[in-house]
Amino acid sequence: MTIGLALLAGAICGLLILSAFFSGSETALTAVSRARMHALEQDGSKQAGLVNRLILNRERLIGALLLGNNLVNVLASALATSIFLTLFGEAGVAYATLTMTALILVFAEVLPKTYAIANPDRMALFVAPVVRLVVALFAPITRTVQVAVRHMLRVFGPKVDDDAAVLSAHEELRGAIELHHKEGGVVKRDRDMLGGVLDLRELEVEDVMVHRTKMHTINAEAEAEEIIDEALSSPYTRLPLWQDEPENIVGILHAKTLLKALRDAKGDFAKLDLLSLCTPPWFVPDTTSVLVQLNAFLRRKAHFALVVDEYGVVQGLVTLEDIIEEIVGEITDEHDVAPTGLRAQSDGSVQVDGSVPIRDLNRFKDWDLPDEEATTIAGLVIHEAQRIPEAGQAFTFYGFRFEVLRKQRNRITSVMVSRVGDKAKSAAGAPKPMRGTPPSQVPKAKP
Repeated sequence: MTIGLALLAGAICGLLILSAFFSGSETALTAVSRARMHALEQDGSKQAGLVNRLILNRERLIGALLLGNNLVNVLASALATSIFLTLFGEAGVAYATLTMTALILVFAEVLPKTYAIANPDRMALFVAPVVRLVVALFAPITRTVQVAVRHMLRVFGPKVDDDAAVLSAHEELRGAIELHHKEGGVVKRDRDMLGGVLDLRELEVEDVMVHRTKMHTINAEAEAEEIIDEALSSPYTRLPLWQDEPENIVGILHAKTLLKALRDAKGDFAKLDLLSLCTPPWFVPDTTSVLVQLNAFLRRKAHFALVVDEYGVVQGLVTLEDIIEEIVGEITDEHDVAPTGLRAQSDGSVQVDGSVPIRDLNRFKDWDLPDEEATTIAGLVIHEAQRIPEAGQAFTFYGFRFEVLRKQRNRITSVMVSRVGDKAKSAAGAPKPMRGTPPSQVPKAKP
């Protein structure tokens, strides 16, 4: 009898080892870096290639490991119950439950999973050959379970496609970047650059264009000397020329082309035909994807395009530099005017020009203001207020306070933005301004 109990105890130890193997393998193969395994496979690692093939069908992999883990755990618990019943009678059931719970929790779950989380790549490479055999052995059962589960989900919930992916590749990349940034592995500037690359397919050219109110254009009917003076005083090398009305762009004048023409004319302005020096304007719809526009710039070897709406009216212009700035941030040279649209205050608030894009403010302060309904800060305030506010009015939405500082006609030109709870709000103890109420109309707190 003693020998029999010893054999059962040995069998339980073996089953606990198998349980630890299944638990650790599941964690390691779930947390393994696909990029790292792909690189190792490219270097000739057969085990890395095996890992890649295993995680290609995660549902089948996890199903096989869970099946194996449950089998050994149930069998180990049954054997333990038999031993304790022999030793302690009916009370052995309680003793077996407590003992196996502790052993499985510590040695078959926490210990192997902790090691697997700390060393996912190393453990995944180590267990891959054995796991491949387990997956092949349990394949008929796991496939039956998968079909049954999917049918039950279709009865009680939404349809689950066989090849449905929870996250797209871009979402996985974005999540990984954000995770590494929070853990300190990726600095904010690198996070913004990598995120900017992923955002290109989600943005339209109207989100990054220079609005027509800020375009530097030249009247083509002006005197040649006046046009040359404007071109030389401009910080830009490509200048749109218009006739009759500012929206009627007839050509794009390049400063380098103008310089060559001046040299050939030996400085005689009367010999210049400026319209003949211009290149035809390139018009693109405002709904064009930024990624599509970037590829179009590269394909046409162009740097400049005019943006029009559905009626063909010029809304602004977009350049290759505008798109690159969405990735690397503001680019300036010795001729550019330093941007002053964002001015951080000592109390944590930011004074923002109304025309500043919401994305720029989010990057500047690492905030998360929504930019789905509006592109600029002024547009966001008007959209949320449902009217054009007056200077001095303050609004609170999305956890931020927006105070309109200046307004020019129907345009909001300056806004003070701060998080709710920052020192940028009124002095402590003063009542908060109500939505859309000028601060001057709010009664002061009694002393």
